[in-house]
Amino acid sequence: MAEHIEFERQRSRLWGIAYRITGSVADADDAVQEAWLRWQRLPDGEAENPRAYLTTVISRICYDQLTSARARRETYTGPWLPEPVVTEAGPEDRVTLDESVGTALLTVLERLTPAERTAFILHDVFAVPFPEIAEAVGRTPDSVRQLASRARRRVRADAPRRSVDRGEHRKAVEAFLAAIVGGDFEELLNILDPEVIWRSDGGGKVTAARLPVVGAQKVALFIENLVRRGFVPGRTRLSIREVNGAPGLVVVHPEEGWAAVYSFTVHQGLITGVDATLNPDKLSHLDLDALS
Repeated sequence: MAEHIEFERQRSRLWGIAYRITGSVADADDAVQEAWLRWQRLPDGEAENPRAYLTTVISRICYDQLTSARARRETYTGPWLPEPVVTEAGPEDRVTLDESVGTALLTVLERLTPAERTAFILHDVFAVPFPEIAEAVGRTPDSVRQLASRARRRVRADAPRRSVDRGEHRKAVEAFLAAIVGGDFEELLNILDPEVIWRSDGGGKVTAARLPVVGAQKVALFIENLVRRGFVPGRTRLSIREVNGAPGLVVVHPEEGWAAVYSFTVHQGLITGVDATLNPDKLSHLDLDALS
């Protein structure tokens, strides 16, 4: 059996690869567990380069997961957003945002084929050589190079403009939260880009907009209606948290046992996109008590 310590050295990297390829916390957890089981069955010394071996294993597992999930996502009710990763607010000395795990980029990656997405993530984010990627997706190195190049062009064309400055991003989120708590929807209009896009992922499980809401006036009105229906002072808890590597907003109603996670795209001080994850299935991994 291969050494446990070798796998543990790679665990966080493997999870990072799995999450970026699948966009799912649950699928990433399952992929890492499956990789661990395969690693346990491997005779000692079989893998001369454990890092490369495990990268290929986790990539193949996730590629297969993504391929099988493709049809389900195409028939998903409303917009499909990645399962959010929520942590405490990031340290102030971090001045740039991690775009590779951001909700906006992961949403763009949904438009790629499984092979394109896997090749792009492995090569452009984790610097995996093309021959190793080829083994994971069952293609030739030249074919994988073309997949990564095509994916890169699509990402550059479709990815929204965004700030990489953490301070600018957080300031916009704080202003958004202050406007909501204060019921100042005129001020909300001042921090929304005129062409802001609001996406809601309810998955058919909870009430959510099934089509994106576009434009500052429409988004502000939509938010105002949401707050009037769902915000109960003293009961609904709102807090700024790290959501997929950037300041975001978590709303929790402890008594009713529901939560919502909001991630933001910010450009030149204005909010250009809000992605609202409401589907309880996508939030089941969160500790609501810790977030409230």
